[in-house]
Amino acid sequence: MACLELSKGAKFKEDQDACTLDGTVDMHGRPAIRTKSGRWVAGIIILLNQGLATLAFFGVGVNLVLFLTRVVGENNADAANSVSKWTGTVYIFSLIGALLSDSYWGRYKTCAIFQVIFVIGLVSLSLSSYLFLLMPRGCGDELTPCGAHSSMEMGLFYLSIYLVALGNGGYQPNIVSFGADQFDEENPKEGLSKVSFFSYFYLALNLGELFSNTILVYFEDEGIWALGFWVSAGSAFAALVLFLVGTPRYRHFKPSGNPLSRFSQVIVAAVKKWRVEVPSNAKDLYTVAGNESSTNGNRRILHTHGFKFLDKAAFISSRDFVDQNQCIRNPWRLCPITQVEEVKCILRLLPIWLCTIIYSVVFTQMASLFVEQGAVMNTTISNFRIPPASMSSFDILSVALFIFLYRRILDPLVGRIKKSDSKGLTELQRMGIGLVIAVMAMVSAGIVECYRLKYAIKDCKTCDGSSSLSIFWQIPQYAFIGASEVFMYVGQLEFFNAQTPDGLKSFGSALCMTSISLGNYVSSLLVSIVMKISTEDHMPGWIPGNLNKGHLDRFFFLLAALTTVDLVVYIGSAKWYKCIKLEGKFEEADEEDDIKV
Repeated sequence: MACLELSKGAKFKEDQDACTLDGTVDMHGRPAIRTKSGRWVAGIIILLNQGLATLAFFGVGVNLVLFLTRVVGENNADAANSVSKWTGTVYIFSLIGALLSDSYWGRYKTCAIFQVIFVIGLVSLSLSSYLFLLMPRGCGDELTPCGAHSSMEMGLFYLSIYLVALGNGGYQPNIVSFGADQFDEENPKEGLSKVSFFSYFYLALNLGELFSNTILVYFEDEGIWALGFWVSAGSAFAALVLFLVGTPRYRHFKPSGNPLSRFSQVIVAAVKKWRVEVPSNAKDLYTVAGNESSTNGNRRILHTHGFKFLDKAAFISSRDFVDQNQCIRNPWRLCPITQVEEVKCILRLLPIWLCTIIYSVVFTQMASLFVEQGAVMNTTISNFRIPPASMSSFDILSVALFIFLYRRILDPLVGRIKKSDSKGLTELQRMGIGLVIAVMAMVSAGIVECYRLKYAIKDCKTCDGSSSLSIFWQIPQYAFIGASEVFMYVGQLEFFNAQTPDGLKSFGSALCMTSISLGNYVSSLLVSIVMKISTEDHMPGWIPGNLNKGHLDRFFFLLAALTTVDLVVYIGSAKWYKCIKLEGKFEEADEEDDIKV
């Protein structure tokens, strides 16, 4: 109303346009004024916050597999599994953050609280490592092993890294949705900026990772773990301060209540009316005004065909009202069509989401088996030793390059070729391309491992576990992973944000995170199964402590085969998918969004 009160006569439309049209509010709960909130001023603050927070997180995560082998004393397979489980737990916590954000706290408060937890976890990790784990002093490099640790010291270490997991996991799905909230998609200009934001967000994430994967990795690889962890803690604290500084500028969506209860109400109401014949005209189904709906004033979702059984929950009968005179409905017998469509939306997203899990199995190899593979290659140039984990910087450079190529060259080119559509590749098409490139990454990694094993045997260097094949032969597999991320993860962020209702945006981002989580758990399970099947009395298995005696190449080729099967299933799921339709969107979404093959 504040914006409408400003308008007089001929200036009515101009002043009305000064308010955002997507329902966002300012920090005081009033309708957000376009010129005084959000847009790129808030967006840049959030991008910088993301870069600093990513630097902090990967300062721990990217070299954790080496910390576990050199400091904690785990073997290669156990360390790879531990990293996969920890990384998986990070993204499982994203569901907690998304639930709290969408239901109760809102995205701003949730981001602030979990960033505080993140800082506490990093400070605790830095202290526990310096005071207890890195003993004797100078241990933890490639040559000097650390001593045994007590159960209390290990307990404090695991508490610290899982506080880091909780803080980062709860923060990540909300910060990307919160950043997207700063752009009104009902405004054509801001709508384009919102699409661009996801690419820049992923770029900021990778630039933060670049510093941690080069500078911090170098110090940690040399055994200076405490310094690396303290730098991470400082970066996380700076990110928190920067985030709080931008408070007056942010736009907010109000939390819309617990989605679990809303979903349950639709299912129960539909089951209670299972004998009801649903009318063919959607106008006969129960609809309420946006500000009276169960989603706290967010935009209504228009009716879609499919999952017709759930439409029974919106069929109006005389038994649906507690008080006939006041028209007070029983929410467990009658649900607005927007509430029904929320459930349909999630059901349609599930097949697509499930198909992204295998891709995440491929992606997680960068933090585990790629690092272990690089550690047994020739890592020296003159007298300088390249930390194996720093090779992921080529992944980051690939991401930056392909974001530029896609946004500036490929997307406009495809748009001109399609002619009938100003957009380039759809999100689903880009995700499919990401899966294809992921297959190429695993094939490349497998071929490099074949040659690495050949050189290791030929040069008789198995005594020290090294190979004369240069670590730079890993560049193609990292570059392929980076290219696939631009198509898969950026497309995935855009897709889930666009295809979830206003009250479930954080949940949509959490779906991206949980696919990574399950990918890590599936990776851990695959490693365990492969080791159990391939290990015999005279065979050490595919991924033994000494990789020169194993067959890591076969594991990479197995992942390539699984990803190929996943791609076939994904194409079918993408063709079946139908887009969400939101009331008032300036671009209609009434056509099926699928992959052209």
